[in-house]
Amino acid sequence: MNADSRSLAARYRYVRAQSLALAAPLSAEDQSAQSMPDASPTKWHLAHTAWFFETIALPVVEPEAPPFDAKFGYLFNSYYEALGARQPRPLRGLLTRPSLATVLKYRDHVDARVEALLETLGGGASTPETRRFLEMVELGIQHEQQHQELLLTDIKHLFAQNPLVPAYAAPPDHGASDPYRDRARLQWIACPGGQVEIGHDGSGFSFDNERPRHAILLRPYSLANRLVTCGEYLAFIGDGGYRRPEFWLSEGWAMRVAEDWQAPLYWRRLDNGDWEIFTLFGLRPFDPDAPVCHVSFYEAAAYAAWADARLPTEGEWEAAAQRAPIMGNFLDPLRLHPSPSAATEDLTRMHGDAWNWTRSSYDPYPGFRADPGAIGEYNGKFMINQIVLRGGSCFTPADHIRTSYRNFFPASARWQVTGIRLARDS
Repeated sequence: MNADSRSLAARYRYVRAQSLALAAPLSAEDQSAQSMPDASPTKWHLAHTAWFFETIALPVVEPEAPPFDAKFGYLFNSYYEALGARQPRPLRGLLTRPSLATVLKYRDHVDARVEALLETLGGGASTPETRRFLEMVELGIQHEQQHQELLLTDIKHLFAQNPLVPAYAAPPDHGASDPYRDRARLQWIACPGGQVEIGHDGSGFSFDNERPRHAILLRPYSLANRLVTCGEYLAFIGDGGYRRPEFWLSEGWAMRVAEDWQAPLYWRRLDNGDWEIFTLFGLRPFDPDAPVCHVSFYEAAAYAAWADARLPTEGEWEAAAQRAPIMGNFLDPLRLHPSPSAATEDLTRMHGDAWNWTRSSYDPYPGFRADPGAIGEYNGKFMINQIVLRGGSCFTPADHIRTSYRNFFPASARWQVTGIRLARDS
């Protein structure tokens, strides 16, 4: 096995094991339930990611090999029209069969095949098929890391519906040694604008929606040095932010009224008027210095208008983030919640904690071409009625994020770890 294949095999084993580790605190019953149409059961995430390797990667070099179970194509296909019919997304929670034990056997079966091929092909001559197989394994690894984040957001939403408010994990005890405990005063960082290039630069992996790299023209602007905090957002609520339509986009106001939004998702008001927040550690005291999260684009835009600011475009965000190291609060089983920013007077905390809503629609870059075959459905067909988010969150694996990474969700989405970074025109 050559060095590249050995490294890929090691990453494959690590990421596959990480998914099982994230599911380990959950019972079989926890892993089968679905709390809403946009979420999926943990068991489905574990099976779907195995299905992806079995269906997308393995047939490149083993086109005649039979599947583990021919019925799984219907059960665990997500949205690939080219690969056939599938279980409707809102009904994934009805899949009490196959059992969790069978799903784990399925993962073991797929792992054995993938790892054996990595061992065999890694030492042989390079052919178009072997190169394509390695590319699809890399794509599958990145795809599984996306589902690790979804696994956590979906189980959090499920647990929040339970009157017992169960905890996924024991709360951390960082105390005074917490490196993120210092309060950071909000400051505006001047960004010069001008002609800049955004998009993936071609080094290492990228999704097709990050390409091609291209030039854009920006007016001078300023960007907040950190995310908006819970305390700042509470001031918005206290000033009638959820009762004053002048701050809201029309569609957002209609959604606020229809859903009776009064605060971010997972905020709960106590009888004495104080707040607590549901987390993966269960209900926790309100922390005014922690970044606010689980807000929709509509709420983020309304807060920005109230604060006499706006949301950055994705071009502004990426141009500024190119000046900052990729460091921050990413997926850590001991943390699992946005942390107060360390005191900073620059843009060193552009990544992690909570995804940054932007003011940009999720559109193709100039010259965009979807990848060939079924994987061309991965991103391109969703480039309508979605908003771009940047930067990653505390549920994002650290080695999965890039400055050019484009996440996207509908404007109403709140169950993801989504936050607010402000921008202003200079």
